[in-house]
Amino acid sequence: MYRATTRGVQVTVTPRFASERSDPARSQYFWAYTIEIVNLGASTVQLMTRHWIITDALGRVQEVRGAGVVGEQPVLPPGAHFEYTSGVPLPTSTGSMEGSYGLVDEAGAVFDVEVPGFSLDMPGTSRTLN
Repeated sequence: MYRATTRGVQVTVTPRFASERSDPARSQYFWAYTIEIVNLGASTVQLMTRHWIITDALGRVQEVRGAGVVGEQPVLPPGAHFEYTSGVPLPTSTGSMEGSYGLVDEAGAVFDVEVPGFSLDMPGTSRTLN
């Protein structure tokens, strides 16, 4: 589990290797990740955008930007939470993701919250650190 809090918005990520959707013989690896967003602040916020930076084991980077998450732009009053599960394919058995969400508060202020960086590792693989 990975967690970060920015301006009273807590983001927790739990990744899982999805062996049922992977085919290592064809260099196809898939991870599911569940994200919980909790508004610990005093004002209502709405998630408007997402930005992902996805890196595979060979250092290839893919950036993804878009509106909302899983087709939604959830509104989170103080104390509320939103949870969703999505996934990412990679051509390597390890990788990483990090990113941010663009939010707007009830006063119209736009700000970014951190999605903590998290590793994508197929069970039984190890990383080489340089």
